[in-house]
Amino acid sequence: MSRKFDKINSYFAVFEPAIEGGYNVSFPDFPGCLTFGKTFEEAKQMGAEVLELWIEELNSQKLAVPKRSSRPIIDEIEVSVR
Repeated sequence: MSRKFDKINSYFAVFEPAIEGGYNVSFPDFPGCLTFGKTFEEAKQMGAEVLELWIEELNSQKLAVPKRSSRPIIDEIEVSVR
């Protein structure tokens, strides 16, 4: 069963290593929207699924869907140190 969507939105997700392994996933624009994946790839997939369901629920209740907020980009930079 495929669902029809009007448009594609993207939101920031935070992936934090879980103590038991895997990754916890949260969404700063959607407080309380959380999920988990055993691998990073699974965490991304689970994140997409839970966020789609969260937005569907907001729509069904006729509540506003948050707009993507501006967030800093966090990445790793490798440097040589002597």
